[in-house]
Parts: sequence; structure tokens; C-alpha cells
Amino acid sequence: MNRARTMTAALAAAGILSATAACSGSAQQPPSPTATASATTGTTAASLPATPPGAQAHWLLGAIAHPPIPAAAITAHFDQVFLTKIPAAQLTATLARVAALRPDAVLSSTSEFVVLAVSLNGQPETVTLSVDAHGLINGLGLTASTPRPALTVPATWAAVDKQVQQAAPQTRLLVARVTGGGCQSVNAVDATTPAPLGSAFKLYVLDALARAIAAGTVSWDQRLTLTSQLESLPSGNLATEPAGTQVTVLQAAEDMISSSDNTAADLLLTLVGRTAVEAAAAASGMADPALDTPFLTTRELFVLKLDDWPALASRYLGLSAAGRQAMLTGTVDRIPLSALPVTAPTGWTQPRDIGTLEWFASPADICRVYASLASLSRQPGLTPVAGILEINNGSLALNPRQWSTTWFKGGSEPGVVTLNYLATTRTGQSYVVSVLAANPSAPIPQTSTVLLLGAIKAAFTLAAA
Repeated sequence: MNRARTMTAALAAAGILSATAACSGSAQQPPSPTATASATTGTTAASLPATPPGAQAHWLLGAIAHPPIPAAAITAHFDQVFLTKIPAAQLTATLARVAALRPDAVLSSTSEFVVLAVSLNGQPETVTLSVDAHGLINGLGLTASTPRPALTVPATWAAVDKQVQQAAPQTRLLVARVTGGGCQSVNAVDATTPAPLGSAFKLYVLDALARAIAAGTVSWDQRLTLTSQLESLPSGNLATEPAGTQVTVLQAAEDMISSSDNTAADLLLTLVGRTAVEAAAAASGMADPALDTPFLTTRELFVLKLDDWPALASRYLGLSAAGRQAMLTGTVDRIPLSALPVTAPTGWTQPRDIGTLEWFASPADICRVYASLASLSRQPGLTPVAGILEINNGSLALNPRQWSTTWFKGGSEPGVVTLNYLATTRTGQSYVVSVLAANPSAPIPQTSTVLLLGAIKAAFTLAAA
């Protein structure tokens, strides 16, 4: 085993691998097919973003280059929850095994995490580093990388459709112009058929939240308190915060969309109420809101797919909507997260009931909820809605000379990848491109996500031509 593999194995054994994305049911941001920033060949600079995770990555790269890292430095840069799981001495010993480490590119970045492509003794690896609300490192992952294929951007609508359909056995696409609060189709493939959404369901939570703020029942600066009952699993950082941690409604909304924080989503869903989200889905124009009734929290979905699967899930699916609601409150919500086998060797790596146990909408529904959010964002007091949706552009990198803003929300679980964008030209015309891909039999590989990204980029270009 070479030194790079030894390091990866050591981090896995120490529990560092997947520290921020264990068994996630949602996509934070699609992996970039090419580097988005250049890097120097030194070990302390990689054109890192001027964000808290970027600053911590800069420190960590420099510290690794001069081992051993003092215990005081570890405790000053890592949060206590992380160090409770992985003591400072163990972390120092593990990081000391790194020989040559060179940052090559910044793959993605938000205010809460940064993903770097690095070379570890000449081997391509990906480092993911996340921070808590105080800017301290609370997640550190190292995974082996495969060469990232170049982005293929087709030149015709027929080629766009073909590339989307190559990504998975079940694919649905809508390209639409947003006009007068509605959606005018420009190009479509099975765009009115519902499909699993993954974390794109959080658009409906945001829509319900905006309506509650407009009604005066909730405020952006209202503080929410994390409890063990509201804690979910990653993605996101709130799952690693202790009970009693407080965040504002605005912070939770930003986290829910930009880093797909599941605990933040559940906090907000609980705040506004399940029925309010169901009502918002109907009000936004969802064709069949009954598919999402009762509207699941992420915690409930994790429990149903991880606890005694498939028995518990089959029992739930066999009930009426009222029966499902009773089972959620009477059984599912009482199962502690500690009972879930999220670290089992087999894990949750294959599709599980993606056609029946998920959140569902069609690309046409997604366009309508984006149009609803755009209309809401123009109301007094609701301008933060646009800012929330702009934090993470989903690695699309549209030409800034033509496009002024990009909204993104994606989603994934094994067998599901969804990529949903609203982009606005500098002349003020908005377009939505929504792609929902599913494979009930196998996970969807990263290469398929790259195919979809290329098709989506082409769709925006063709639609605005």
C-alpha cells in the first residue's frame, strides 16, 4: 500500500472520512468537472476563498507541512465536538503521516465548507473541510479521486435531450422561460411526470417560510434552538452542534439551501408546520401535492430508510396519508438517531424505495416553485429569499457577461440526482432548467452528473439565444 492509500486508510480508521456527509440524503453542490481555481505548488496556498473554511484550509495545509502539529494548535482550530470523537493526539498522529501534499484546485466553496483537489504523494485526492458557526473545523474528509471528465456542452436541443437521457434510466427535463409568475416551456422531456427530488424539496420549505414571514408569523431574526429531537444527519453542519445551539431563521434558511443542511431544513419545517409546507406546495402550483402528504422531515426519511429497512418502510408505505401521519408522530419520530446503522459496513449505498419513499415533484412543478420564490422575493421584507438562493451556484459557471444571477438547489440519494437552476440574464429575463434523474437499481455515478451539467449549461445558452 502506498503512502497516499495509507493516509486515506488512516483517516478512515480515525473516523475522519465522511465526517460531514455520512449517509447524506441530499446534494450540497454537484462536483465540478474541472478546476474552478488555480493552485500554487506550495503547501500553504491554493487560491483559497476568503471564507472561514478557506482560512482554516490555509492553516491546515501549512500546519501539515511542518509536523508535528502542536496540541494547542489543534484545539485552537478544531471544534470540541469533533475532538471528542477524534482526540487531538490521535488527529496529530494521523496528520503526521502525510508526506507530500499539494493543493491543486478549489472544486467548490461556500461559507461553511471548501472542497479541494489535492495531490498526496502524486495521487489525486479530494479534501473536504467544513466549519461550525464559530469558524472552527468540524468536518475533515479525504477521499480518493478519479480523473474528472471534461464538460461536454452540446450545441443543439436534440443533443441536449440525448445527453440528459444518457445520464440515467429515468430522466426528466424542463427548460422554461419565467414570465409573469409562470413558466413557458422552451424544451422538455417528460417534464410533467413526478420524480424523486432528494433535497430539492427544500425549495418548498423556503417557499412556506417566505409566506409565513410575509404573514408576520415568523421573522428572519427569530432565533431557533437545536434540540436532540430536531437533530438530523448530515449533509450540513448543524447536526454536529450540541443541543441548545441557537441560529436565526435567516441563518437556518441560508444553511438549508447553500449547504443543504438537513437539520436546518427540519428546524424550519417544524417552525412553520408540516401542513404549511404542504399548503405552500399546492399554492406554488404543484400538480399533485398528495404525493408529498404527509411532508417528511429529513430525519423521518433517514429513519424510514435506515431503521429495520425494508420492514419499517413497507409498513409506512402500506398506510393511508392519515395513517402515515400517525405512524410518523407515534413511532418514527421516537426512534433515536443513535439507533440508526449509519456506520454499518454495507451502509446505505444502493437505492431504497426511491419511487415510493422520497419527496416528489416534476420539472414543471420545480419551475413553478422557482417562479413562486421569485415573486415572493420581490415583496417587502422578503428580499433575503433571493440572497439565500444565490449563495451556491451549483458549479454551473454561466458567462457573467450574459448572466447576472444563478439560483441552485440540487438533491441526491443512492439512485437519485436532481439539478435545478434559475438563472437571470443581465437584461432581466429568467429561465429555469430542471433535470431529475433516477435509477431504481443502482447509484448514479459522478460521470452522469457531469453529463447533466454540460446539458444544463447548453440549455441556458440555447434558451437565451
